[in-house]
Amino acid sequence: MKYGLFTRAAFFGVAALLAGSVSELRAEDMSALIAQGKYVAEASDCSACHTVRGRGEFAGGMEFKLPIGSLYSSNITPDPTHGIGAYSEAEFSRAVREGVRRDGASLYPAMPFPSYARMSDGDLHALYVYFMKGVQPVALAVPPNSIPWPLSIRLPMTIWRAVFSPSVVAAQKDVNRPLRDDEIERGAYLVEGPGHCGACHSPRGMALQEKALSNSNGSLFLSGGAAIDGFVPTSLRQDQRTGLAGWSEDDIVQFLATGRNRRGEAFGGMTDAIFHGTQHLTDADLHAMARYLLSLQPHQPTLSAWHYDPSAANALQAGDASAQGAKVYVDHCEACHRSDGRGYAPAFPPLAGNPVLMSADPASLVHVVQSGAVLPGMTKAPSAFAMPAYSGILSSQQIADVVTFIRKAWGNNAAPVTAAMVEELRKSAPESAIKKGIIPLN
Repeated sequence: MKYGLFTRAAFFGVAALLAGSVSELRAEDMSALIAQGKYVAEASDCSACHTVRGRGEFAGGMEFKLPIGSLYSSNITPDPTHGIGAYSEAEFSRAVREGVRRDGASLYPAMPFPSYARMSDGDLHALYVYFMKGVQPVALAVPPNSIPWPLSIRLPMTIWRAVFSPSVVAAQKDVNRPLRDDEIERGAYLVEGPGHCGACHSPRGMALQEKALSNSNGSLFLSGGAAIDGFVPTSLRQDQRTGLAGWSEDDIVQFLATGRNRRGEAFGGMTDAIFHGTQHLTDADLHAMARYLLSLQPHQPTLSAWHYDPSAANALQAGDASAQGAKVYVDHCEACHRSDGRGYAPAFPPLAGNPVLMSADPASLVHVVQSGAVLPGMTKAPSAFAMPAYSGILSSQQIADVVTFIRKAWGNNAAPVTAAMVEELRKSAPESAIKKGIIPLN
């Protein structure tokens, strides 16, 4: 495949499989394939869902709370009983790209197989070798899913897959569509395929299917998703105010590599994706992803551009905190985010012009104020930063007031938030990734 992470080692690996088995690979080819498969696993963000602290790497057990109940990620270590050690490469590929287990049962689409269907044969081969030969087996069963009958019956998932998940042939054909240049084509492969960015950043339909699986399906792709663990994924298209309009290629690369840049910081599930995934990618691949995202036309082309309004800053600097929420902001937020809302990036993100704050859905901002946030150290940015949780310090009315102030000030001009909205969101306040054991605090 043109866009796979497929190299000479993978070629010899396929030849060995045709002749016999993975065990017949030469040591140097095996080592190269394992390294390549590890890179594919990082690009695919496997660890974020399949690694829970205290269970061992890739031993599964991550809980996903869905409208139909809770399900737990699989053990994908090569343990033959509790993991995938008994899977052939063909069975492994079918599970990853088609959502079908070794026993023929359908996987739930919490596993992003509709995106992984786009992955190349070479990448799947390297990934298989890595999980079979480069990962330690862990003999741990995962908790049973708590989805009540009859919703627990997997047979209807066969219909779901037929209707909403592309065939591998169709997905591969779309992967090979011509784009502007090779770099953008590479970025499209990474974003739409292994990176499965649309799984969070694209809207879903009534059957929880992604409404668009690639940009060839239209501008709904990456136009912003529904809340996940309380946080609302933003648009990754060139939408003004709520998307990446105004972000440069270097802004996107820095964000994917470190979780922070001059325009904002990662939180929620995006922190997991960067910590376990994109921070490990090469600069060339990060630039390819950035160039592809910059090529996406806005989903809402009529949105006006954000322009800085100094009125709120002027009032605060003159000692006037009479606006709704301004006093709470001065007491609890101004020290890090400044009276002008520009923050001290990349340590403390700007609030002025931040796409998250101008979203129609204020849930992300409310949850960050309520529950706090931690940005762990990354390889290229080893410092960790934390924002305290204010749910035990501020009332629902105070949180509503300060969120309303932030969403209105400095030209943000987003809709106000009420105490009733904060109370409702408090019921679904997310648990931090640090507490869940997804991300270690360095």
